[in-house]
Amino acid sequence: MNGTTTTGCLTTGSPPSVDVVVPTVGRPSLTGLLLFLTRTLPAESAVLVVDDRPRCTVPLALGVQDDRLRVVRSGGRGPAAARNVGWRSTTAPWIAFVDDDVEPRVGWAQALLDDLVRAPPDVAAVQGQVQVPLPSGRRPSDWERNVAGLDGATWITADMVVRLTALEEVDGFDERFSRAYREDTDLALRLLDAGWRLTLGRRRVSHPVRPAPWWVSVRLQRGNGDDVLLERLHGRGWRRRVDVAPGTMSSYPATTALGVGALAALAAGRRKAAAVAAAAWATRTVRFAWQRAAPGPHGTAELATVFATSVAIPPVACYHRLLGSLRWRAVVPHVPGRAEADSA
Repeated sequence: MNGTTTTGCLTTGSPPSVDVVVPTVGRPSLTGLLLFLTRTLPAESAVLVVDDRPRCTVPLALGVQDDRLRVVRSGGRGPAAARNVGWRSTTAPWIAFVDDDVEPRVGWAQALLDDLVRAPPDVAAVQGQVQVPLPSGRRPSDWERNVAGLDGATWITADMVVRLTALEEVDGFDERFSRAYREDTDLALRLLDAGWRLTLGRRRVSHPVRPAPWWVSVRLQRGNGDDVLLERLHGRGWRRRVDVAPGTMSSYPATTALGVGALAALAAGRRKAAAVAAAAWATRTVRFAWQRAAPGPHGTAELATVFATSVAIPPVACYHRLLGSLRWRAVVPHVPGRAEADSA
């Protein structure tokens, strides 16, 4: 993150107290994570498991017995709301948010405490280093490369410890971000606006690539609506502020318009115009598909998946962008200092 991260210098004094918040929908990986945390965290650290399953009456299966484990419910409102329920259920000066599908490396707990000792008073949060293991012996698939985008990324709450006073100052996560997307970026921007710094720590976690359906890349296009909300709140320059690369959304409207135009011309009996539009649409779609397929394995299943989803991605992305524009059209932009003034 440009201008926002630093490693800091080790200072003297005992490590600050820290509790861990784990939002979950009951993934199988939860038990292994809880075993690791309860075996390695200091005795005074509590682990708050936030059950975010919607309308679920069956108790969450933890697979671990430990007096430091607490389960609270958040009602299936998404990870932003779940994290808010978690940090508001504790009074520890530092809250470590850890996703239920990460695997902390050996020495993680001690490295976490070291990161907190190094954190100067103006640091709101210290992010862990997230690493995504990819298969050896073959090129990664499109989905695997998508997850690998987390490797080395800045400001992601897969492993992020935040100062309680900073969370209180900005009122935590914005629960309008109902999916696991952009809620961490929004928090980062509001903390920066409030005058805090964000730093990168030395602890490490592994984020394995979990199985996903072949159409997952189409489903992910819902995030274009969240991008609209982020832009409404923080302006068009938010990507530059947090060092996020430009997306591919800018190319989708033209591709979608050509496809729709070809169908409309065909329906109107204008076959020549339909053929020209269809050819232009096909050219853009094939180019987009090859851009996604070229770095990966060229097996039949992967190529079929990439080309099929490349047809669907542009119109689905445009749909969610339009939906977001309508849904968030009345959002008031975030003004630095307003939240602090309102709470005074």
